[in-house]
Amino acid sequence: MIRRHYIQASLGALLVAGLVVAGIYPTSAQTRAQSATAATPVYAYQIVHTYPHDPSAFTQGLIFLDGVLYESTGLNNRSSVRKVQLETGKVMQQQPVSSEYFAEGLVNWGTELFQLTWQSKIGFVYDRSTFAMKRRFSYTGEGWGLTKDSSRIIMSDGSATLRFLDPKTLQQTGKLNVSDRGNPVAELNELEYIQGEIWANIWQTDRIARISPFSGAVGSWIDLKGLLTPTERASADVLNGIAFDPATNRIFVTGKLWPKLFEIKVVAAK
Repeated sequence: MIRRHYIQASLGALLVAGLVVAGIYPTSAQTRAQSATAATPVYAYQIVHTYPHDPSAFTQGLIFLDGVLYESTGLNNRSSVRKVQLETGKVMQQQPVSSEYFAEGLVNWGTELFQLTWQSKIGFVYDRSTFAMKRRFSYTGEGWGLTKDSSRIIMSDGSATLRFLDPKTLQQTGKLNVSDRGNPVAELNELEYIQGEIWANIWQTDRIARISPFSGAVGSWIDLKGLLTPTERASADVLNGIAFDPATNRIFVTGKLWPKLFEIKVVAAK
């Protein structure tokens, strides 16, 4: 029995060796090289609808909920949380943030809104209906973006790592390293959870990464170059802001100081 297994193993090794020599069966080095050159898919977009957006809003967080947008705007002495009418861009309700804070990401949980600040290590919890401040929470490092899945708050801090927070205590419960073909993807910014994926703006780029919430791997990219005209781009800042309407599967994107907000459809690149 032992001899038969040995002979079979030897024959198998000889067969594999022959295939390697013939170039049919790749070596581990060849496999690694092929994996390294296999590009992550990049998708394009179609504009479905264009809406007005406040060009003075330094967009840091964006949510679509109950037919309206909720937006967190940044910059010291200009930060706020807002309720915005989609069709007109009109600010329906607004709560300024104290001038010493630079507001960042925004997410809803139940009847509350959670908002981060950039470098102050403090977050704010608001009543979603009245925008009344209910409490504060703290965290280490910087605060950038927020979103949620069915059981966790998901936070970015400008690095290649996402944090998971408990929605009740807002304490960190885990983390997820994000990479594209093994390469860390840093400067993860505004976040949105869309149909089982975490979508992330990458700061100072026109791209959105679509991330597995289980492995952290970037499964594909969306290239949003060209949404604004060159004239509009001259007075605007970077792409930042993703919102999703699960009732209609609508996707909305905008940017810091952008005069427009776009409903887009993801399509194959030409």
